[in-house]
Order: sequence, then structure tokens, then C-alpha cells
Amino acid sequence: MAAQRKAGRAQAVSELKRSLILDAARKVFDKVGLEGASLRAIAAEAGYTPAALYFHFDSKEAIYAEALQASLASLAAAIGEAAACARDPQERFRTAAMAFFDFYAENPRDLDLGFYLFRGGMKPKGLGRKRDQDLNAGLAAALRPIADAAEALGAPPRDANSSMVETFAHAAGLLLLAHTGRIRMFDASARELMLRFVDGQIALLGALDLAPRFGSGGHDPARQGA
Repeated sequence: MAAQRKAGRAQAVSELKRSLILDAARKVFDKVGLEGASLRAIAAEAGYTPAALYFHFDSKEAIYAEALQASLASLAAAIGEAAACARDPQERFRTAAMAFFDFYAENPRDLDLGFYLFRGGMKPKGLGRKRDQDLNAGLAAALRPIADAAEALGAPPRDANSSMVETFAHAAGLLLLAHTGRIRMFDASARELMLRFVDGQIALLGALDLAPRFGSGGHDPARQGA
């Protein structure tokens, strides 16, 4: 019993230290990005020696990956909660897509964290194949409610996936314009443009649902010859 309590305290201390390191790392990454960060700088921010970090992480890439995975988990929770409150597929698609947009609109540092692949230019860097695969899976899981809503609207899986990707790409572009201030050049609202795009996707997906039932000519086969 005493051994279990001791092990539990040790685990709690380890988790606390890990959390402090991640919080410190986020501050360093926010300031200088992945390329400019170092284990020494992260250790100094956390109040530890560089050697102490190796008990928890083997590299700055490992720290970055865990920080980003936590961010993606928060994104997934925001999208999932929004979609769960929707009353119908149209509302589910709209709320899920806008929850994605709003999460990054309200958390620009998380958006910056998510674009780690393009640190230092447009050439992808990556964090290592396995970490990149895990992070891609985390993003795909977060976006899944958008594709599910598209399928509920009647889209085949391939079209639903395409709609999800288009929604992601459109949001990313508008968020980039918003956070760099470029959107002001066009006297436009990034969120209003996103809503317009989402409503267009809903209309398009609705048309896909109607096509098999009414044919290319727009006539209900059941009414032919009536």
C-alpha cells in the first residue's frame, strides 16, 4: 500500500514536471518557432537543467509534437461539441466547419503551432515520419465530424472527404489573411466569407443528394409517364 502511494506520488510529480516543460516550450516556440528553439532555452524557461529534460523528452521535436497533439485534441473537442449540438445535417456541417474556423481565429498561436511543417519557408520540415503520421491522424480525427456531416447530407464518402478538405483549405487561407491583417486590404470579414463558403458547400452537397433521385434532367423518375 505504501509502495503504491509512493509510486502514485512519483507519477504525479513526473506529470507535473512534464506539464511545466510543455508550458515553457509553448512560450519558446511562440517566440522563435521550432527552428529557433533549443532544449537549453526550453529548460531555462521551465527552470530546469537541459539534462533534466531528457528524463521526459528526447528532443525538441518530441516536445513540439506533444504540444501540437494537445492542441489538436482541444480542436477536436471544440468541433465535436459543436457538431453534437446540431439538430440536422445542415446545421451539423455548418457548426463543425465554423467551430474549426473559430478555434483557430480565437487561438492564433495554435494555428501557428499547427503550421510547423513550413517553418523557415514553404519547404516542409516535419518532425519525423512517425510523429508526422500521428499528428496527421490527430488532425484527420478532429476534422472527421465535417466529413460525417457531409455524408449525412447525402454525399458519397469520396465527395464528403473532398468537402472536408476544401473546408479545411478555405479556412486556412482565410485565417492566414485574418491573422496577417491582409484581409483588411479587401475590406472584408474572414468569418463572413467562411460562412458564405460553408453555406455554398451545404448547397452543393444537397445537390449531390438530389442528383441520383431525380436524374440529370431534374425529373423524378417515379413521375415519368404520369
